[in-house]
Amino acid sequence: MARKTQKKEADAADLVAGPPTLKSIAFITGYSITTVSRALKDAPDIGQEAKDRVRLVAKQIGYRPNRAGVRLRTGKTNVISLVLNTEEEVMGLTSQMVFGISEVLRDTPYHLVVTPYSLQNDPMDPVRYVVETGSADGIILSRMELQDRRVRYLTEHGMPFATHGRTDMGIEHPWHDFDNERFGRDAVARLARHGVRRAALIAPPDILTYARHIKTGFAAGLREHRIQQTLIDTITVDDNLDTMQSGVCEMMRSPERPDGIVCSSGSAAIAATAGIEEAGFVVGRDVHIVSKQHTNILKRFRQDIEVINEDVRQGGRDLATCVIRSIEGVPASDLHYLSYPDAPADDLEAATPTARAAV
Repeated sequence: MARKTQKKEADAADLVAGPPTLKSIAFITGYSITTVSRALKDAPDIGQEAKDRVRLVAKQIGYRPNRAGVRLRTGKTNVISLVLNTEEEVMGLTSQMVFGISEVLRDTPYHLVVTPYSLQNDPMDPVRYVVETGSADGIILSRMELQDRRVRYLTEHGMPFATHGRTDMGIEHPWHDFDNERFGRDAVARLARHGVRRAALIAPPDILTYARHIKTGFAAGLREHRIQQTLIDTITVDDNLDTMQSGVCEMMRSPERPDGIVCSSGSAAIAATAGIEEAGFVVGRDVHIVSKQHTNILKRFRQDIEVINEDVRQGGRDLATCVIRSIEGVPASDLHYLSYPDAPADDLEAATPTARAAV
């Protein structure tokens, strides 16, 4: 009897001394460590009541699996790596994507780790690092190129991954994308409602896939509404705010200044507004702006900027779903998601667009 009491006291002391373990959950629930472990893995031979009790206790005491131990036993890290450019647009894209990914991972064994890189470095470096060190079970990529070396490398190495954007290289892979071609066309249509006769586009760099999509839609809109184009090829949305402002100011002082501008990002719209005002013109009167945005900030900056929303948070959810299902062996052809621009509130002829659809 004394020995049993001593053992119980020792077990209780272990609970207090260190972080919660399977042994902690077993002590509290009265189940064996094996039962607790199998309940957390959703084993079919464990009853639902036991699973619910084990999970509740695990949540209450803050239990987290030992990732080093999991890796030794299974060869898995339970890590998803988000390879992210450190200079991604600050106006919501990064944070909203992380929020969306985290929402999906919350009820799974997976943890999100951000692997940063700079545009000045080779974008292959962080991808090679993750693959060569085996530091993640899956990867999420952004800033997709038409011919993206990272996609070929990950495919050849059998690493599950998903991309924010598409490629054009004949390789089937999981992706979530925004219909940027439709964005470009819809943005021009909004300018046409204001009687715009000449329009300019602040686009992404040509190397990125979505630049082609936006430019294709923009050109289609110009033809449809018989609007002339003012070329502005000295700046892209990757430039800093000062560079974009100077480029727009110079364009506004030229003989072929536009009376409408489509901006591919919220930061471009802010810089364009500053450039327009520096040149002595007024947004909403002399020049109309239609911009993509990822958070509801532009209307607070200038009411006269028209916005088209991209739901990057939903994109994050789709990307997390894609990479997890890819790890589980779901074919890449079943893991394509496309989201669409929102229709203007006064567009009675436009059908309500699907916010997101599997493609």
